[in-house]
Amino acid sequence: MSESILGISAYYHDSAAAIIVDGEIVAAAHEERFTRQKHDSSFPSNAVAYVLDEAGIDLEDVRAVAFYDKPYLKFERLLETYHSFSPKGLKSFLSAMPVWIKEKLLMRTMLKEEFEKFGCSRPKLLFPEHHLSHAASAFFPSPFSEAAVLTLDGVGEWATTTIGRGEGNRLSIEKELAFPHSLGLLYSAFTYYCGFKVNSGEYKLMGLAPYGNPGSEQVRAYRDLINQNLVDVREDGSFLLNMDYFNFATGLTMCNDPAWEKLFGIPPRRSETKLDQNYMNLALAIQEVTEEIVLKLAKTAKDVTGSDYLVMAGGVALNCVANGKLLRSGIFEDIWIQPASGDAGGALGAALAAWYIWMDQPRNNSNPGKDLMKGALLGPEFDEKDILKVARRYGASFKKYDDFDELCGDAARLISEGQVVGWFQGRMEYGPRALGNRSILGDARHPEMQKKLNLKIKYREGFRPFAPTVLEECNGEYFELDRPSPYMLLVAQVRKERQTPLPDDYSEMVLYDRLYWLRSDVPAVTHVDCSARIQTVNRQVNPRYWELINRFREQTGFGVIVNTSFNVRGEPIVCTPDDAYRCFMGTEMDYLVMGDFIFKKEDQPEYDNKDYWRGKYELD
Repeated sequence: MSESILGISAYYHDSAAAIIVDGEIVAAAHEERFTRQKHDSSFPSNAVAYVLDEAGIDLEDVRAVAFYDKPYLKFERLLETYHSFSPKGLKSFLSAMPVWIKEKLLMRTMLKEEFEKFGCSRPKLLFPEHHLSHAASAFFPSPFSEAAVLTLDGVGEWATTTIGRGEGNRLSIEKELAFPHSLGLLYSAFTYYCGFKVNSGEYKLMGLAPYGNPGSEQVRAYRDLINQNLVDVREDGSFLLNMDYFNFATGLTMCNDPAWEKLFGIPPRRSETKLDQNYMNLALAIQEVTEEIVLKLAKTAKDVTGSDYLVMAGGVALNCVANGKLLRSGIFEDIWIQPASGDAGGALGAALAAWYIWMDQPRNNSNPGKDLMKGALLGPEFDEKDILKVARRYGASFKKYDDFDELCGDAARLISEGQVVGWFQGRMEYGPRALGNRSILGDARHPEMQKKLNLKIKYREGFRPFAPTVLEECNGEYFELDRPSPYMLLVAQVRKERQTPLPDDYSEMVLYDRLYWLRSDVPAVTHVDCSARIQTVNRQVNPRYWELINRFREQTGFGVIVNTSFNVRGEPIVCTPDDAYRCFMGTEMDYLVMGDFIFKKEDQPEYDNKDYWRGKYELD
């Protein structure tokens, strides 16, 4: 009889569920994709229902349910922190306590009530620690039989950073850094100060950093101010934050704004206001400090474990610029990063920890050298019947293909002609990145594609870069990367021979002059520093997406296209055909490919809600 473990993350942000059956990762999904509430933190009832259905079991059939952290330890940290900083933080304390006393301390009761909705009131409950869940999500699905393990995030119960070792079905934590000294919260403080939303805007700060002037006097000055006043970084990568400058421990904001303004000479930027060079240089300075800490921690992990391999998870592990520099440093022969590194991935990690550690199951990889994430394609999929239902609902016009190769040929041609194509195929991705099944695609060669996608499709900040998807076998033709990057978690330079000369005053140009300078022969995926956040696609892992790009290569000679997530600003990635059609009709996308169907925008009937997305999210 099969054994299964259900993993859950909930009640902070990015709730999710995952299921393991006989050691196989069968399904995993974010709750936000079902509720359409971005970063949904509620109990993941829809995600739980989906993963159970995908596994073909009921909740009463699972061996145990693993929750991704220990609520009582979190409460202990909260109490001790308020006590340590008292009398500061009284307002925050009075705000937090009723929620904790009423809900968080009654977690078992809350979970029991949710499980009763699935007809099972008392499943076996396990509560692995937060960073153990992260570590398990990083090591157990990785292609390595043993590895150093590095987890970095805001905070779990107490830990903010851990260094450990994985071997076989065991994990050990060797070193740990505790709250309030947190690299994730340090980076989030700068996210806030530069005018972006904490817990979702950190990747915007990373995308802004290349607009800073590297080597400039202001960047050096900002970096020195950070190192001398905000964070004391030791040679082993451990660090201490100067809490005189931060409010997150006991307050309702991230920073002591007056202290930061006095230190840096600029006020906190208000959201959506103009970005000037000061904030670009500040973003670059904190990115460089972050990279320095990550590299030092990795060196310590190498020294402590002696391993040739490193695995990573936690929100900071999504900093793909730092990941690329870590890989190029040569500290480790190879690294592997969990594609769902944030809290959603904790659901998978909790289930894996229960399977391998609590149940003491052997770790067998029948495909050595390959990870067990199935390309992170672990969400729901929909068939022809589901697509036809949506077409009937909206009176949509479409063309049906009997030959998928013909469909790929037509879709590739449309992309090559500068059309923007929504691409909806197979199982939805797990993690924050669209990897070719819920994607919006464009021609990487097109000089206006980056601008068009940002302003007319995604309705987001114009400075934001886009990622390339490249055929795995063609990767080296375009990028300075000597291995696959299937999860869009490594940044590398576009090859020198593909770059175009930059003017001498390039670093002094205003933001949008730099942004729209043609830096290479694939300008839509070349960031202002000539880097790219690369996704390689493997023919065996995602044959349909591979075939589309291969047809594009046959037609154009280029085996690379633009890939961005199928959503607009402020909305989760689409899940269902209905989500996809509404997003398609609410933006200036030209075509939508769902399964074996192509929908052409100009052939569609009038859409009543056509201006909804734009009215809600368009920038000034």
